[in-house]
Amino acid sequence: METTEKKIEKKYQQAKECPITVFMEQIGGKWKPVIIWLLLLNEVMRFSQLDKAIDGISQKMLSQQLKDLERLKIVKRKSYPVIPPKVEYRLTNKGKSLKENLTLIMEWSKKNLK
Repeated sequence: METTEKKIEKKYQQAKECPITVFMEQIGGKWKPVIIWLLLLNEVMRFSQLDKAIDGISQKMLSQQLKDLERLKIVKRKSYPVIPPKVEYRLTNKGKSLKENLTLIMEWSKKNLK
């Protein structure tokens, strides 16, 4: 009888097939987890608030990361027809569903990584 590890090993022999790799490629990286975490903590944030809260990110990169998260249906963008432009970002239900997993990763990281 095959063990669970052997079944997983056979199924994901190439890293690109692994669901963890897919997650890290699409939602991992330097900025997306931070953006998601800030939106989990604050519920709604404007672009300028995110820009101020994330040290070292350029506005171009922030915009790109938000567009990627919006394309993945993790973040919802709402713009208001006012001058100056007002744009708010919030997590979708799909984005909110990351909370438990990100909390576990954060706790593991605090205990195991310096």
